Amino acid sequence: MAAIAEAFRDGGIWMYIILATSVVALGVSLERFFFLFFKYNMNAHAFMAQIQKLVMADNVDRAIKLCNAAPSRALPQVIKAGLTRANKGEVEIQNAIEEATLEIVPKIQKRTPSLATIANIATLMGLLGTIMGLIEAFEALERATPENRQRMLSRGIAMAMNTTAFGLIVAIPTLVAHLILGGITKKILNEIDMYSVKLENLLVTRGKGGPVE
Repeated sequence: MAAIAEAFRDGGIWMYIILATSVVALGVSLERFFFLFFKYNMNAHAFMAQIQKLVMADNVDRAIKLCNAAPSRALPQVIKAGLTRANKGEVEIQNAIEEATLEIVPKIQKRTPSLATIANIATLMGLLGTIMGLIEAFEALERATPENRQRMLSRGIAMAMNTTAFGLIVAIPTLVAHLILGGITKKILNEIDMYSVKLENLLVTRGKGGPVE
């Protein structure tokens, strides 16, 4: 701990700026992990298999109740919108699904892209600290008295190295979190796109009295 505290002190004000970015990155990551993994995500394949069976059995009301049983999940919100228009025309079903999709998609995508920006800021702050530390080191070589030169040179190099290291320590996990969260976001959005189209086709076929496959 003493070594960490000393490195933090040697890094100067840039370490505090990078620390602030790390706090923001951690907060965003935890919030997105909670919402994406535990609130919006679900076993979409199993859910849609149940919905399809109920629609094929002409039990739309029960299918809506199944959606209501998972009100916080993303896919059931979109599917419910289509089911509530099950007895309407194709255009109304499509409009209801599109409206629900437009409402839920921004909630799913919210704040995840900012993690890449935060990682870049941490890296750039570390680079800026490095430059300032090198400037201080070169000034020590030029202006400091012989007895102070070694101390000022060491301080400048320490600032340069510590800020670079700390910036990367913050940036790398933040980019990993962005990669993971981006993947689960894409998965949820792809499921919404795919299963909403399948539901629309299912309801339209049902409304026309054709065979439901």
